[in-house]
Amino acid sequence: MALDKNLDAFKDVQEEKTVDASKKIRVGFIGCGWIAGSHIKSLMKQPDVEIVAGADLVPGKAKAFFEQYGVEDVKTDYASHKELLADKSLKLDAVTICTYNRQHAGPAIDALNAGLNVLLEKPFTVTLDEAVAVMKAEKASGKLLSIGFQPRMDANMKMIKKICQSGELGQIYYIQTGGGRRRGIPFPFGTTFIEDETAGIGALGDIGCYSLDMVLNAIGYPKPLTVSGYKSAFFGKDPNYAPYIKKGHPEYAEKFGVDDFAAAFIRLEGGIILDFRIAWAMNLDTPGDTIIMGTKGSLRIPSTECWNGSVGGPMTIYHDVCGEPTKTEVPIIEMKENLFDLKIRTFLDAIKEGGEAPVPSSQILYNQAIIDGIAKSAAAGREVEIVIPEI
Repeated sequence: MALDKNLDAFKDVQEEKTVDASKKIRVGFIGCGWIAGSHIKSLMKQPDVEIVAGADLVPGKAKAFFEQYGVEDVKTDYASHKELLADKSLKLDAVTICTYNRQHAGPAIDALNAGLNVLLEKPFTVTLDEAVAVMKAEKASGKLLSIGFQPRMDANMKMIKKICQSGELGQIYYIQTGGGRRRGIPFPFGTTFIEDETAGIGALGDIGCYSLDMVLNAIGYPKPLTVSGYKSAFFGKDPNYAPYIKKGHPEYAEKFGVDDFAAAFIRLEGGIILDFRIAWAMNLDTPGDTIIMGTKGSLRIPSTECWNGSVGGPMTIYHDVCGEPTKTEVPIIEMKENLFDLKIRTFLDAIKEGGEAPVPSSQILYNQAIIDGIAKSAAAGREVEIVIPEI
């Protein structure tokens, strides 16, 4: 197997940044459920952060949440996020929104309208219309809005982007991507992820958005044009689904109202075809590796058993060297930093330095448009055009 030494040019030089802790960023929480735990653990590591407030729809939940993590002097006596945002005594700089999917858009719009910077957990929203509404508020406010895609911080994801944009693959014309779990419908904390009234979308938005971002970000986020989509819920709606039985919750099958599998054939600007599939549950170990095909070379990115936005092993470039078919292995880059911590840190740095959002809404809008298009196409049973309104 040939080893192309020029690939060393793609490697990042990791430099540690010194954080100025003299100017504190005052942060509030909107939503204090499961994912908020990851946010607070990362925020507590940052020397320039003060966690000052939190609100949750469930009475007493915010107070118990901060007590659990030993964070003191946090105001939590709010009946809603709107009361928190109206409390000027907090002198907030930013909020992190950790609500369930269907409560992403409203609080994000309200926080931006209140003049605050926003870190919004993924998926961006449930529908394209909601994403557009959030971006209109972002544009009017002039504040920072970043979407919670921590896989972007992975050096291996950056390597994928560098390879695609280096010209090594030539003109990219076809991409196969996706991922899945053999048995991985998420219900460890109840039914928030699986009920339509709270989640709105299932595997498609939970891990599908990561898979789409991995390849779309690598090729410069071309505009999606059309989509022929499919989705199903055979496992989620089955009371005999093994994890339901093991956990003693066969009744969750009746509450399951989202997708546990989705697939689509998407046409992108530039004549690129995107073949996509994602699963929370399936009778298979993986729906396939990610493949990016180009006129000069192709890149294979190994899948993982439990897809969460990571690379499953060394990648391979298939290309010709001196007229002979050759394979070049791209070794895995070991990350010392925690990706979630990097997601938080890059957001804070952007606030302090007046920089751009680490994961800008202008890109994730196209991600959301594809998810929205898949849902609409699946419901209609035919290909649909993706129309993205002006913002």
